[in-house]
Amino acid sequence: MSTHTFFKESTTTPDASNMRFGLVVAEWNSHITDVLLDQAVCALLSAGAKKENIIIKRVPGSFELIFGCSELARYKGVDGIIAIGSVIRGDTPHFDYICNGVTQELARQNSTGEVPIIYGLLTTENEHQAIERIDGTVGRKGEEFAMTAIKMIDFSWSLKK
Repeated sequence: MSTHTFFKESTTTPDASNMRFGLVVAEWNSHITDVLLDQAVCALLSAGAKKENIIIKRVPGSFELIFGCSELARYKGVDGIIAIGSVIRGDTPHFDYICNGVTQELARQNSTGEVPIIYGLLTTENEHQAIERIDGTVGRKGEEFAMTAIKMIDFSWSLKK
């Protein structure tokens, strides 16, 4: 398995001061999702977002991210949504069903909706891998989700000018 990345972050981050964000966060595996949420909010604020323009809604589990994002998109009070969850493989096929269902439905909503929905679902083989993705070992995924949201909102706005 390759350990190299081809992702190169651009040098500029669009101004987020007029952007409105919705974050839908799964409560399941909250020791992971709470850190992802904190990272995302800190990154949004650092990019100029106003605290009052960040709406946070919690749902019980990652599968419920689907409904949460759909409802928040309908609300029309946000310019972009970040779906935050963590699914860790267990001994049953439940992991596959949840990951596939959430991935497919969020992709559908993202391609047919009016606001970008950022896929912030960690899908890992074990808890150690999930922790590596929040502690800096293999990135700080919450920050990455936030930067992606800002850039996709900016992209969307650029087409409406």
